[in-house]
Amino acid sequence: MGVRAPGAELNNALPPHSCALFEKGPHGDQIASGLLPDHGGRMATARSPCNPQSTVDLGAQYITRTPHYAKKHQSFYDELLAHGILKPLTSLIEGMVMKEGDCNFVAPQGLSSIVKHYLEESGAEVSFRHRVTRINLRNDKWEVSKETGSPERFDIVVLTMPVPQILQLRGDIANLISECQRQQLESVRYSSRYALGLFYEAGTKIDVPWAGQYITSNPCTRFISIDNKKRNIESSEVGPSLVVHTTVPFAVTYLEHSTEDVRELIYQQLESILPGLPQPVVTKCQKWRYSQVISAPANSHGQLTLHREPFLVCGGDGFTQSNFDGCVSSALCVLEALKNQI
Repeated sequence: MGVRAPGAELNNALPPHSCALFEKGPHGDQIASGLLPDHGGRMATARSPCNPQSTVDLGAQYITRTPHYAKKHQSFYDELLAHGILKPLTSLIEGMVMKEGDCNFVAPQGLSSIVKHYLEESGAEVSFRHRVTRINLRNDKWEVSKETGSPERFDIVVLTMPVPQILQLRGDIANLISECQRQQLESVRYSSRYALGLFYEAGTKIDVPWAGQYITSNPCTRFISIDNKKRNIESSEVGPSLVVHTTVPFAVTYLEHSTEDVRELIYQQLESILPGLPQPVVTKCQKWRYSQVISAPANSHGQLTLHREPFLVCGGDGFTQSNFDGCVSSALCVLEALKNQI
């Protein structure tokens, strides 16, 4: 059975409508990850089409390690720090609330580099831009259908998309979910946000004393970051990048509006906060319909096994909490469930 632990170690970082698919035989694992064009999911790092070296984190902004998880997940942090994937956050973030013993980290190459590292370590075959739509039970295997292409069959399926998208899947899986399991899945709640990334020409100056700032007095804007400054990768050859995260109420109000309209509204509010801001060369607006978990199902233990033979399990931060340690905790629970099954 081609199941390797590293490929599951950050399972929620796979994009929406993603799942890990395992088949017996010499070819090992296959991980099909869904809608986004690259690694990361809600740890997405966008690149400027004008200069691929110019990047901006559109989802998670930094990782906070608490004293509890510094011990519990020490090996994960040690590995990422040793590879230079994580580095301590040393830039000024105005309005950040720090608790005693907490330590914050950034990813110089963008937070998607964490996901990329684990997938490369796993040796898994990875594909993007695939939306899983249907899962059926066929001759003791899972037949997985996507929006395009022929169905494929697998021995094990691990679903890590946001929980509401699990409930949207069609096929036999809809009938295999028990009433109790369905109630658990339906109890998961997420917040929503928009993120706007802005890329600038090399040499552009954004004259603020901070690398990030939490905003408390604007109905639209919650957080602003000069992203390359936050990650300490400022360069005269690469223009700065900036990201804006909206408030949850703003996102809820405009959730079904066009991206272009929302982009303009966010930019107008940004200009009111930072008057005289230079014009970007390109922008990217990202809707996070499922941003952060507000409530996870009770007694889920980091995963929910929907079917045992063949094995189908759900995991991700929807069953823990929306941060790096929540993802790792769920991945370890999924891994334990897989080991017990095989």
